[in-house]
Amino acid sequence: MIEYIPGLAGVPATESSISYIDGKNGILTYRGYSIEDLVKYGSFEEVSMLLRDGELPDKNKLDNFKNILHKRYEVKRNIRSMMWSLPANGHPMNVLQTTIAAMATFYPDAGAQNPDSVYTQGALTKIISNMSTLVAMWARISAGYDPIPPSRGMSYAKNFLYMSFGEEPDDDIVKLFDACLILHAEHTINASTFSAMVTASTLANPFASISAAVGTLAGSLHGGANEDVLKMLDEIGDAKNARAYIKNRLKNKQIIWGMGHREYSVKDPRASILQSMIEDYVKKSNMHFSKRFETALEVERICEDLLSSKGVYPNVDFYSGILYAEIFKIPQTHFTPIFAMARSAGWTAHWHEQVGHNRIFRPAQIYIGSNFRNYSKK
Repeated sequence: MIEYIPGLAGVPATESSISYIDGKNGILTYRGYSIEDLVKYGSFEEVSMLLRDGELPDKNKLDNFKNILHKRYEVKRNIRSMMWSLPANGHPMNVLQTTIAAMATFYPDAGAQNPDSVYTQGALTKIISNMSTLVAMWARISAGYDPIPPSRGMSYAKNFLYMSFGEEPDDDIVKLFDACLILHAEHTINASTFSAMVTASTLANPFASISAAVGTLAGSLHGGANEDVLKMLDEIGDAKNARAYIKNRLKNKQIIWGMGHREYSVKDPRASILQSMIEDYVKKSNMHFSKRFETALEVERICEDLLSSKGVYPNVDFYSGILYAEIFKIPQTHFTPIFAMARSAGWTAHWHEQVGHNRIFRPAQIYIGSNFRNYSKK
């Protein structure tokens, strides 16, 4: 009899050369390069090329890619008009999924049948490029303001912050945000990546596949968890309340948002990097730790005391939300779209890898319904 494994936990679904996780030792690599080195020495544009091509680019190739990526920041007027027609209180992830799907109408010949064609490769680059523009545009449109035109002369990270706030950010802020994008760019076969792969396996165009991934990322058990972390910290209110709060949630078998990861039995290396970067920035800028950040540190200490024996430690969502809110001053509803911006690099790489050795996904099921029965009218 076929064994049913809920959530397909631990069931290999594909072979991939894009990223690797060693959950016991807290190691994450992209194409063999440690995430620590990529954050320290690389840029989001360089990492996007690495994920796509399998190798780090030389300076000429990187400069050319940046030039193409930055030239394609602008979105079609029709897409902008469509965004203005949507309800201002619409969640940014719903808007992002809608607009990415609509972009397929401008690239009708981008498809899995010719994944290496200049046209399809251009469409994949356009997805990454426009992700940041769409997220920044909706932040402005939903507040009733006209979008700020993108600047082709700015890096991916810098341009997004400029479009979001209308001011050029300082270099330290840009570096910090660029690091966030790198950390979120790829993470093996998670739910949203698998969603993109399943859609790609039908030979759907890349926009349909990435739109499916955006919809999957929106769930609170995936990308939406960073919003829930802040809600949890605000509910706790003060570090002195943390222990009672955590114990009560554990007693009632409720989720401690930002704690634990299916792939890691130690602290998520991305969480360690973010925590260290936050602490370094606070010291350099002479900022004071906010009550929210002090509460987060206390929650981590308590969870380490109560849950480390079970292999439960902070994941990347635990600190990313704090960073976005406290340092970048980004509204909570835009946290997950920023996650999607970064992950577009990984999604497009997996789309290309999937169609390169494609077989449509068709898993089996175990039927637990009624036995055969006759239909009779009463």
